[in-house]
Amino acid sequence: MDKERKIDFAKLDGLVPAIIQDADTNVVLMLGFMNEESYEKTVATGRVCFWSRTRKCLWTKGETSGNFLNVVDILLDCDQDTLLIKVHPVGPVCHTGADTCWNEKNVKK
Repeated sequence: MDKERKIDFAKLDGLVPAIIQDADTNVVLMLGFMNEESYEKTVATGRVCFWSRTRKCLWTKGETSGNFLNVVDILLDCDQDTLLIKVHPVGPVCHTGADTCWNEKNVKK
């Protein structure tokens, strides 16, 4: 990500939406929210970490299932308040067992 631009965590009370996209297929896999701490952990570990709005804590996707989201690239939108995170998913992304949270197939070509 461009080091010159700063993520604007203030617009949504400390959170930014993080759109998760398969780096190979371009399929949108899920949407989560990040605060500054979860973003920094994502960058440091190379695995997507979110802020759980219901549990009020950090959670790394895959920490219980093993279905991690390995970061390939992180892009910041023009308003500096939304992230597009390109990943290589390990297994299905949705907690239901579906490839995506919209029950779409994510097929590598």
